[in-house]
Amino acid sequence: MAEAVAHSASLERDARNVNARGHHDAKPGEIAIGVVIGRTSEFFDFFVYALASVIVFPALVFPYLEPLGGTILSFCLFPLAFIARPIGSQIFMAVDRKHGRGTKLTIALFLLGTSTVAIAFLPAYDQVGTASAVLLAVGRIGQGLAWGGAWDGLSSLLALNAPEKRRGWWAMVPQLGAPLGLLLAAGLFAFFLGTLSPEDFLSWGWRYPFFVAFAVNVVALFARLRMVVTPEYTELFKSRELTPSPVGATLKSQWRNIVIGAFAPLASFALFHMITVFPLSWVAVFTGESVTRFLMIEMVGAVVGVLSIIASGLLADRIGRRSLLGYTAAAIAVFSGFAPQLLNGGHVGETLFMITGFVLLGLSFGQSSGAVTSNFPKRARYTGAALTSDLAWLFGAGFAPLAALLLAEHFGLIAAGAYLLSGAIATLVALGLNKELARRLD
Repeated sequence: MAEAVAHSASLERDARNVNARGHHDAKPGEIAIGVVIGRTSEFFDFFVYALASVIVFPALVFPYLEPLGGTILSFCLFPLAFIARPIGSQIFMAVDRKHGRGTKLTIALFLLGTSTVAIAFLPAYDQVGTASAVLLAVGRIGQGLAWGGAWDGLSSLLALNAPEKRRGWWAMVPQLGAPLGLLLAAGLFAFFLGTLSPEDFLSWGWRYPFFVAFAVNVVALFARLRMVVTPEYTELFKSRELTPSPVGATLKSQWRNIVIGAFAPLASFALFHMITVFPLSWVAVFTGESVTRFLMIEMVGAVVGVLSIIASGLLADRIGRRSLLGYTAAAIAVFSGFAPQLLNGGHVGETLFMITGFVLLGLSFGQSSGAVTSNFPKRARYTGAALTSDLAWLFGAGFAPLAALLLAEHFGLIAAGAYLLSGAIATLVALGLNKELARRLD
């Protein structure tokens, strides 16, 4: 720990030197740059693993099973990061209180990069047997712990520092990292799948995106340190009371806000994996179609997602974030009833499913961060927002690929929408029950 703290101090000093300038006001546009870079790097790591859990790990780690069985076991390891994430939040909140936000970010992002690059060296089942799955699980848990610590408060700071009439617009900015991260990850995998033989890809080609993820993390770390360690931002964090509070005390006093806040964005978080990871697994396991071609469709969908997230900012400022979340949750409920069957509709059906899904995802996910921060009193805002995000991802997204694949395999594609429907209902109930949330979002 002492070595990590010393290394962090050196990085913070470099960041301050780069950022040295006269006193200035912290503008939302400047905060947004750090937010987008940070979130894109996190989601890139996230999608590199998610895509590999479909196109690599079933064959590399579970080759003794048929493709469906291997994918199911791969998806059983997938939620480990979401389970570990709240634990990571608690650990790194303590680091934040004792050593500062810069040290916390440095350790967390190096843990994230190390866990991700360690997966790049994962030996196959043919080399080490079941130890391959154990090592993969350890790497996945390391990613989850690191994601819990990567919460830097910049998203909350952006939302609180945004102009009154433009909060929906600035609330969508952090969410741009998700489709941008997917676009980069899918592009890398599509390139290696399309240019290498299946043997070479499974032997070494798949490992390169994990190496790239480490490099991206280093760049993102420095970009974020430039902001969080400057005197201007340190004072702004304090003035907005965006400082870590004890996790236990926050849970005790804010449990209702945390629970409601976790369920409010559940529709978008459930849809998140229903149009990114699950359809890829369906195509790879059941259709025999080209995975590379479907990754290209996902890349097109990611571009649509970027545009839809931007549109969510405009709509939220016009009709209110709560209304937009409610309308999109209802639309997602309708989507869950018919859309999964489109995956059996060939190229046209798959493309329609992905484009429609990304439109809905962008409109709903674009405002999901805005449904968190303002729901807490100042003293609990930083820790409460982090815990709420952790739980929303755990309940809404962590088990989505596994649940959808199992439901589809046993009951048909129409049943895959059941998980998505439950998320939409949870969002509508949460928005309806919490009058204070409704008041603050509008």
